[in-house]
Amino acid sequence: MDAHLGCDFLDHPVSTGTTIMAVEFNGGVIIGADSRTSTGSYVANRVTDKLTRITDKIYCCRSGSAADTQAIADIVSYSTYFFENQNNRDALVSEVAAEFRKFCYNYRDTITAGIIVAGYDDVNGGQVYSVPLGGMLIRQSCTIGGSGSSFIYGFVRENYKEQMEKEECVEFVKKAVFHAMFHDGSSGGVCRVGIITKDGIERRVFFAPSVDEKPAMTPASVTVR
Repeated sequence: MDAHLGCDFLDHPVSTGTTIMAVEFNGGVIIGADSRTSTGSYVANRVTDKLTRITDKIYCCRSGSAADTQAIADIVSYSTYFFENQNNRDALVSEVAAEFRKFCYNYRDTITAGIIVAGYDDVNGGQVYSVPLGGMLIRQSCTIGGSGSSFIYGFVRENYKEQMEKEECVEFVKKAVFHAMFHDGSSGGVCRVGIITKDGIERRVFFAPSVDEKPAMTPASVTVR
């Protein structure tokens, strides 16, 4: 009966079928994501925050099962806090990424989690690590993930440049996420961007342009510090 009513969300897990990305720039890293959480064809939340804090200078972007990724992020956040207290120093981005890799690999048969770890430390500066489904770990200067990423590989390949300036990189991330949101039914809402440098994180929210607006127009934004 539910099938006739279109209630497929009753049988689907809550998913962050999504668009996430992170890019190293000259001075740090920029992370970006859409804000749609779905259960099947039903949008469960249109303003989800998929940029999750691990420390003040290290964040992760989550894609896959909302429950799985939230649980892993909470566990890694706690273990990182414990590590910093025991060793009396800030954790490195690579150490946090390795902790994510451990859980994603060990439980690869029971969880659905694609993670991007990005942040800044005083040893290696801004870094981006990708932990896709299965638990592999690789450092990349620019990486994308989620269901919307398949629509923007060409855009990213064509427009990415190494060591971009901050505002140029913000524009690149914002446009990439909006392209994915336009083409991917599981991506939508707003574009959240985080700029992580040695001073911490600056967060911005960009609202998608309406269908009638010209593509060249810059969408409205809100900056959260």
